[in-house]
Amino acid sequence: MLLTGAEIICECLLEQGVDTVFGYPGGAALNTYDALYKYSDRIKHVLTAHEQGASHAADGYARSTGRTGVVMTTSGPGATNIVTGLATANIDSIPVVAITGNVTTDQLGRDSFQEVDIVDIVKPITKASYLVEKVEDLAPAIRKAFALAQDGRKGPVLVDVPKDVTANKTEFTPAEPKKPRIFEVKNPESIRVVQELIRNSKRPMIYAGGGILSANASPEFKAFAELIDAPVCCSLMGLGCIPASHPLCMGNIGMHGGYETGMATAECDLMIACGARFSDRVAGDREKFGEQAKIIQLEIDEKEINKNVHVDEYILGDVKEILIALTVGLEQQNHADWIAKIGEWKHKFDDKEVKKDSSYPSAREVLEALNDIKADDDIIATDVGQHQMWVAQYSKIEKNKTLLTSGGMGTMGFGMGAAVGAQVSHPDKRVFLVTGDGSFHMNLNELVTLKSYDLPVVVLIMNNSVLGMVRQWQKLFYGNRFSQTDPHRATDFVKLANAFGIDGMTISSSEEIEPVLKAAVALNKPVVVDIKISPDENVLPMIPPGKTVNEIITEM
Repeated sequence: MLLTGAEIICECLLEQGVDTVFGYPGGAALNTYDALYKYSDRIKHVLTAHEQGASHAADGYARSTGRTGVVMTTSGPGATNIVTGLATANIDSIPVVAITGNVTTDQLGRDSFQEVDIVDIVKPITKASYLVEKVEDLAPAIRKAFALAQDGRKGPVLVDVPKDVTANKTEFTPAEPKKPRIFEVKNPESIRVVQELIRNSKRPMIYAGGGILSANASPEFKAFAELIDAPVCCSLMGLGCIPASHPLCMGNIGMHGGYETGMATAECDLMIACGARFSDRVAGDREKFGEQAKIIQLEIDEKEINKNVHVDEYILGDVKEILIALTVGLEQQNHADWIAKIGEWKHKFDDKEVKKDSSYPSAREVLEALNDIKADDDIIATDVGQHQMWVAQYSKIEKNKTLLTSGGMGTMGFGMGAAVGAQVSHPDKRVFLVTGDGSFHMNLNELVTLKSYDLPVVVLIMNNSVLGMVRQWQKLFYGNRFSQTDPHRATDFVKLANAFGIDGMTISSSEEIEPVLKAAVALNKPVVVDIKISPDENVLPMIPPGKTVNEIITEM
């Protein structure tokens, strides 16, 4: 077939099984968008309000499906507007392919209108980025991008296509998509060593990360945890790898994890890090983190071994394959006393009176009510801040790929786009965006996308009228000097929602939580709920940065 470059892009997308792309048109991408018009019966394009929203939507699509998300933009500002989205996907290992337009090849390097060297700009925050200067090279570049996005440790790849390349024609030969490589265990001799460490352990624990979800290894992980009878402490990215209701699931670990998960890291004799990278928000004081224990790392990316915390043993390969190999020949373990001890730690502060301003509903009350209303396979997306940590603490994440949150980058403004991507890819599920008023002000423009596509996302704004997490740090570490965290905004979120053609509701007391949430869900269309919580509701417990569980803060 003799096709234009623009048509080749569409054919390659179909080859890769792509049914949905997110983006925003512009001059340098017009040929591609003209081709999309012809292919609209097979490729759905979701137009967002801003390219950053499109990049987060592609990311949310990928996180909630395991498939590669696709974002398309024009050149210049269209391309640079997705940089934050690519950085977010990169640090959380999310497969995304970005296809950007650029000026014609004869105008490259001349500071032409809307020209930018996006390939070099994104090199540090993608697995790879390519400039395609000949139409003959276009199909191979796109195919390579999709293969690389899903290969090994997943991540984003960018393909930059000048306008003349999309107009020129060449012979196109269809091809089957390249199957992902199977990452076999690179050091199989370590399997037996690790099994022996497990057999000899009296107090094992598993530090579970997002790599388990990325590898689609939740069933294998659950079987492994049950076999070795070890408590599971999840990173923010790892939540959902084992049901929250499972007796071995101890919840979130790290700065805002429970006392029990902090004590488990301090008292265990064996720590198995599974698809996790010992980030600063988990490890705190890296020299003391698990210093009393033997530490094992199960990891696909060799660069992560000993990068943050020194480990005693590691197994390199696909986490799913590692977990299967570890269970072969390993006997059922039993650590009932150890798990009971962790249960005691879990209830250590139960008798401590929680100070609550009764004139406000609390975030915990809202999220616990949401647990009762939503289905287990419904999806929660978050932005970043106090509300994100409250979700990690109180939301019951029972299924994998049902919590979409920016872990490593901490991107305020991520949530609305992610919710769009998740709802588009799962029309049979309900998607809830839990956000704060600070984050919501960064992405409220995407309400237009919810309305345009009639996406029944329920937006829950934890509205404390301040920049809550930064303000909490100012309380703790900056002598209550609230510099620029009390912005005195007067936004009426209900009227704002109405202006976009969306229903708005308000929760201003505890008694209103359940009826309003049920009413919002029953609408089965986009809705914004303004939840007026106290500006002094804090996220506790908290381990200060660079510290250990021995310095945990439980009240303020």
